[in-house]
Amino acid sequence: MTKDFMAANSKQLAKKYPGKYVAIIDNKLAAVGNSNLDVFKNAKKSYPGKMVSIAYIPRKDELVTLL
Repeated sequence: MTKDFMAANSKQLAKKYPGKYVAIIDNKLAAVGNSNLDVFKNAKKSYPGKMVSIAYIPRKDELVTLL
């Protein structure tokens, strides 16, 4: 499940891919890029027939802390 992958890997993804889109397939990182459409296309090309989940990894300056 994508949310399990994201929860388990959020710190590493935030460090390595800030400001990027990532594609998750079968709890694995399938593609990374600047555009959600490009990431989706690359993931589908590598994993045809699989369901693709796309997430945006925010940069530090995009994060807001609510008090």
